[in-house]
Parts: sequence; structure tokens; C-alpha cells
Amino acid sequence: MRKPFSQACENNKDPILAVLRGRLTATACVLEIGAGTGQHAEHFAAALPHLRWQPTDQGENIPGCRLRVDDAALPNLATPVVLDVLHQPWSIDRFDHAFSANTAHIMHWPAVEAMFEGVAAELPSHGMFLLYGPFSDNGVHTSDSNVRFDASLRQRDPGMGVRDLSAIQSLAKRTGLRLTEDLAMPANNRTLIFRQR
Repeated sequence: MRKPFSQACENNKDPILAVLRGRLTATACVLEIGAGTGQHAEHFAAALPHLRWQPTDQGENIPGCRLRVDDAALPNLATPVVLDVLHQPWSIDRFDHAFSANTAHIMHWPAVEAMFEGVAAELPSHGMFLLYGPFSDNGVHTSDSNVRFDASLRQRDPGMGVRDLSAIQSLAKRTGLRLTEDLAMPANNRTLIFRQR
């Protein structure tokens, strides 16, 4: 089996790392939801040795992610574990912060809700939930490329689609989280940072 590879992960890993490096400065455990290929987990764990990185994903994606993690052999990079956000309460170890990249537009909305509910239930008062991806503003896309991307997602699966920031903020409020930072990222993406209310 060959290690899976995502060009999008390769393109965005350094801009995301800059966000993490500036905020996750203390020793901590980070839960990654939807680790996919494991490229982010490997890159961030190597660059931020004070963080223990715990990748998770749905069962079918674990073998490829594990292949990359095992090959990296980093002492602070944990073995990937299965996490289905819909099955709550989550049976995972305690974490200080949560991170997820390019998941909200792939998950159906009930799974996005479940992700926020699960994070909010376990996130400590000092913790952050960092969510990276494309988002629209009050129903308006921020670029033509995001218009096309949203259309292609919905054509593939009507349950997918670029999420609107207002809907995400409403969801966060309902689950006890608050948006504290909205950071512009390359390629018309954003990093949203949430904390406990």
C-alpha cells in the first residue's frame, strides 16, 4: 500500500502551521478530526515537538494515515484512531485543543453539528478549536473559485457544500463555543478559531 497524498494538504500545510505556531505555544495535546492522508499530522508534529498530535478519521481512512504516521516515527505523533463524530460521547483520550481542515464542506450538516457538539463537550476552558477551509459570508462566496468548488461539491453529493460563516457561528453559539478569530488564508480559505463561551 502506498502512502496517500493530497496536493491541497501540501499547499496549505505551511500557512496553517504559521497559525498554529503563533497560538499553540504551550505543551498540549491536539485532537485532529479528519486527518485524511496524515500529511498535516506529520508536518505539524515534526515542526511543533511540544504538541502531542492525535490524528483521527473514519475507519476507511485510517490504514493510509497510519502508514504515513508509522513511517514518520515521531515521538509526539500518536497512532491514528477511528472517530465517527456522529457516535457520541466520543471514546477518545482527553485533549487540550482540536483541529480540523477541509472537513466541514465534505461532511453532511448533521456531522458538522456533531463535530461542534463533540468538541464543545470535551474542550477545556483554555482550549481552542481551529477549523480551516472555505466559507461563504451571508450566502455570498468570497471568490469565483469557491462558487465553482461549491457547485462541484453539491453536484457530487447534495449533502456537501461550502458552509456559511453565519451558520457556523450560530452552531458554535448553540454548542457553547464562540468565534474569537477569523483569519484569511491563501487560496480563499479561512481559519476560524473558537473557544468556550
